[in-house]
Amino acid sequence: MAFSEIDLQRIKREVGGLCKKRSPTHLRDKLRTEYKIEGNSIILYEVRPQWDDPKIFREHPFAKITFVKSKNIWKLYWQRADLKFHRYDPKESANQLSDLVKEIDNDPNACFFG
Repeated sequence: MAFSEIDLQRIKREVGGLCKKRSPTHLRDKLRTEYKIEGNSIILYEVRPQWDDPKIFREHPFAKITFVKSKNIWKLYWQRADLKFHRYDPKESANQLSDLVKEIDNDPNACFFG
């Protein structure tokens, strides 16, 4: 496991809090923001029904935060139209996870929420 229990609780509080904030209560059964952990990365994605079959839900990733243990920093990536994650140049890294979560939430360059 890449993250300690303390790290997982911090991720749940900070990233989970952003997901909850970005998932309107009245639409959560149709549209919501979630996250998953893959190795040393946190993938944020939107869950919504498939356009031609609303019974099928699809995940659409939009951000990735990766912890680089050797440097003790967090790096931020965004998913472009080519469906690949690219370094988020305006604020590519931070010492604190919360700084990148705030950057995603504020979305000053409309890279995450359009």
